[in-house]
Amino acid sequence: MVRRKVRILIVSATLAAGASAAATLATAGPPAEPRPPVPGKPLPLATYAGLAAPESVLYDAAGDRYLVSNVNGKPLEADGNGFISVLSPEGKVVELKWIAGGKNGAKLNAPKGLAIAGGLLYVADLSVIHLFDARTGAPRGELAVPDATSLSGVAAAPDGKVYVTDAGPPTGRLDGVGTEAIYVVQAGRIRRLAGGDELGRPHALAWTARGPVVASFGSGEVYRLDGRGERRQVTRLPAGGLAGVVAAGDSLLVASWQSSSVYRGKLGGKFEVAFAGQASPADLGYDAKRGRLLVPHFEEGTVDVFELR
Repeated sequence: MVRRKVRILIVSATLAAGASAAATLATAGPPAEPRPPVPGKPLPLATYAGLAAPESVLYDAAGDRYLVSNVNGKPLEADGNGFISVLSPEGKVVELKWIAGGKNGAKLNAPKGLAIAGGLLYVADLSVIHLFDARTGAPRGELAVPDATSLSGVAAAPDGKVYVTDAGPPTGRLDGVGTEAIYVVQAGRIRRLAGGDELGRPHALAWTARGPVVASFGSGEVYRLDGRGERRQVTRLPAGGLAGVVAAGDSLLVASWQSSSVYRGKLGGKFEVAFAGQASPADLGYDAKRGRLLVPHFEEGTVDVFELR
């Protein structure tokens, strides 16, 4: 077990508009030193440091813990060194490499989106969905997704269905290209629900009472997907590069890589900046028990915790 004291700190950085998610990644290292406050940037309750390109944070309600996927390399490279970390709500890195490529028979290359359904942890990884025991982390198989190139977001529905996005191969521009699609996994079978450039490089997913909500990295849009795969309530945000979305109460929180911000709003309505100064924000998490927003900072190798008001 790896236990570290996590310093409460503020991490500041800027990101050029239009940057690609395939940017050079941070690698694991010692905790960052505290930096002066950035005007307009809220102070986090805590910051977990020493991670390696953290892409997605999931609140595991059954275990009352935070799970973090670490790409630990290039986001589209099958290098076998990705891993999943366990964090405690009290501010500690409980186990840096709880599940890791090459450890106990696990396979992980560039893990991204996470979701738990039916006692299984689903992990999106390039063209494969890995399955692990949600309690122990033991491998439970994998599901190959034909023609997929960049599986990214994952969201679980109460009926056991799991939705997964393929954002398509990044091109260095905020546009849609390639294999964009949204899949549904049910009873071990994969079905393509939607596909095509109009999805705008769908990156992140969140489950809501009205179905899955998608945040698109390419088009800068958030929309709900109906049972036939049609886009509904398409809403464009002030900035693009949308890399994370969570539902909190009756509103959505959306991370924008392009503006280094987290927006808050509702489909069909106005989205405003809720958390500024969030460099390279990726797939958000939400601790419903404590009312906390969990923000992974991909290039900084950190996860910030904020109180939602």
